[in-house]
Amino acid sequence: MKEATKASILLVEDEENLQEALKLNLELEGYEVTAVDNGTAALKAVKNEYFDLIILDIMLPEMDGIAVCENIRIQNNEVPILFLSAKNSSADRVLGLKKGGDDYMTKPFNLEELLLRVEKLIVKNKRIQDKDSVSTVYRFGSNEIDFAAQECIGKDGKHYELSKKETMLLKLLIENKGEVVTREKILQVVWGYNVYPTTRTIDNFILNFRKYFEEDSRNSRYFHSVRGVGYKFTE
Repeated sequence: MKEATKASILLVEDEENLQEALKLNLELEGYEVTAVDNGTAALKAVKNEYFDLIILDIMLPEMDGIAVCENIRIQNNEVPILFLSAKNSSADRVLGLKKGGDDYMTKPFNLEELLLRVEKLIVKNKRIQDKDSVSTVYRFGSNEIDFAAQECIGKDGKHYELSKKETMLLKLLIENKGEVVTREKILQVVWGYNVYPTTRTIDNFILNFRKYFEEDSRNSRYFHSVRGVGYKFTE
């Protein structure tokens, strides 16, 4: 029985008929599917949305699937990746797995087997996330953050809407509670590998967090800037 919330899949396949057939069958299984036909569009989608799984063809225009996978892993994104490829040698399989793939299927493939592998990868990833990440709602002091809804209740009891990047940065800091998160790590996880925020940009986010959550924004209890290194959340 599927989860009430649909798992989301990014399907990267440039062969139109195969893309349509796969999208239809995945949707019939209850998944939410975003389909693109080239590597550049795939990276853009990954940057803007969360996916539970990526099905990634290797032979793609503009940027091949191996390069797409490498770029996703550079962003520190651990989304499961299932490679599809017409290349069926053991060397090709090893390369795909070495570059960050979680599974590898050769074309032509058995649809039932593909759907089974998709389900197993998504279930495994969900178990890892449930174990490692903070809960959907996180409370500290008189504050509350709802990561799924991208909103919070601040020190004064007021509700604030959070931007996607504010939510991602809060989650990253809280998951690493008590540890300094480097600017480089924030760059990878929150802004993506090809966008470089200035220190002032991140500082402005921290100032916003202090405004929302700190009783005394000049004497921070929760959100700290560590000069020349990064940022830290403490309780």
